[in-house]
Formats: sequence, C-alpha cells, structure tokens
Amino acid sequence: MLTVLIDYDSGNLHSARKAFERMAREEDAGAILVSSRPEDVARADRVVLPGDGAFPACRRGLRGYEGLDEAVLEAIDRHGRPFMGICVGMQMLATRGLEYEEVAGFDAIGGTVRRIEPDDRTLKVPHMGWNDLVVTGAHPVLEGVQTGDHAYFVHSYQMEVDEPADRLAHVEYGGPVTAIVGRDTVIGTQFHPEKSQRTGLRLIGNFLRWTP
Repeated sequence: MLTVLIDYDSGNLHSARKAFERMAREEDAGAILVSSRPEDVARADRVVLPGDGAFPACRRGLRGYEGLDEAVLEAIDRHGRPFMGICVGMQMLATRGLEYEEVAGFDAIGGTVRRIEPDDRTLKVPHMGWNDLVVTGAHPVLEGVQTGDHAYFVHSYQMEVDEPADRLAHVEYGGPVTAIVGRDTVIGTQFHPEKSQRTGLRLIGNFLRWTP
C-alpha cells in the first residue's frame, strides 16, 4: 500500500510526513511518499493534499507542476481510493474560494470558502489555537473521535458546505466553523491533524486503515 502526500511548495511537510509515517508503522499501512510527480499520485492507494497559506496561491501552486492539477482531479474522482485534504487542501475541495479573489476549487464537496465572521466581534481572526470538536456526522475516519476532542486550528477562512450532511464536525467560534467535511471517498480537515496530538494521530491512523 502506498500513501502519497502531494508536495507543491505550499508549506513545510516535515511534520505531516512524520505523523503519517508514524501511524503507517503502527497500522502496518505501507509506505508514505512525499511527491510532486503526477505519476506517483496516479499509482497511490491513498492520496493526501495538504495546504498552507491562501487559497489562490495554493491553486496556482498545484497548476505550476505540469499534470499535477489533473492528477489530483483524477485521484478525487476515482471511487474506492481514499483522498484527504488538510487545511487549505480541504478548502480546495469546495466549489470555489473567495479569499482575495474568486477562484474555482475541485468541486468535490459543494460549497464556498468564505472569511470567518464571528458573531462575537471580540474574537480575533485568524482563528488560531486549540478548539473542541463538535462531531455531527458518522464516517470511518472519525472512529473513536468524539465531541469534546481537541484539534489545532490556524485559519481565517472556512468552507460553508451546500449540503449540511457533508459537514461531519465543526467547532464553535462565535458561531459554527467547519472542522471536517466528507463525502464518498473524500474527507477533509480544516485543522492540522499532524499538530493535533491524540485526536490528529487517531484520524491519520483511521485514514490509513480505511478501505471504502
């Protein structure tokens, strides 16, 4: 089994790679490869799309590698192959993003990425730090993850899904803020699982075990 973490210069993948390698060893889930090669994405059994920074920059970053944008689309569309988006990688699963400019996403999970606007104006944006998950949906990757578990966030924009069932978990930050989305073989986390200690490692382990 091969899990590929897509590298397109969107940030430091060191901690993500270490977390996935650790859980792959614990789950006997095969090899972890960090790659920007479309052919590696094409042959992967599981694909992870991370992302740090702004939505438009991440979309341009993917397009900057010949064939990589198309490889991601193919990985999302190929049923039976688990796909995970992390942070902006999750946001790019939406129909469109509105950070600085309107940019098309992969439209894997219908929705729009908009700036967080807390009802409580004393709450700062970006939303940064630890927050308690509110789990509202069922999914194999959420096995053992419960409401009240902690995750680490750092973001100013969130995905607002078109279908409420596609939002599997949220956090409260002056109103609900999307934390996890999922549909079919695609799942995404707004928080960084590699920085979320027990909760994040459990999610990674579940993803590496998941056989749709």
